Amino acid sequence: MTRDTTVFLIDDDAAVRDSLKLLLETHGLAVRDFASGKALLQDGMPGAADCLVCDIHMPVMSGIDLIETLASSGVARPTILISGRVDAALRQRAQAAGAFLVLEKPFDGTQLIDAIDRAVEARA
Repeated sequence: MTRDTTVFLIDDDAAVRDSLKLLLETHGLAVRDFASGKALLQDGMPGAADCLVCDIHMPVMSGIDLIETLASSGVARPTILISGRVDAALRQRAQAAGAFLVLEKPFDGTQLIDAIDRAVEARA
């Protein structure tokens, strides 16, 4: 992973966003965080990310809905979905939408960093 990797972090829980942002920045990643998929879309620059890390369960627009919306606009970025509630059906729906990986909370920070590294490499 290069030092110029930019990750967009989308989670409606401010505490989760803050802790994950700190983790990612500590590993040399540039991070922009958003409280919702809608906030990311309103930003107008989702294509500026090398990778997205997105909560699945959010009000208004789920992480899976966000992936599908971006793909329909021609913006496909490797996306790692995170959630505390993952079952086989949700995992299958996420993969069908194009998610790179689904990580179940709680996960080790190293798992997330490694997943981002693999996602960015796969895109290159």
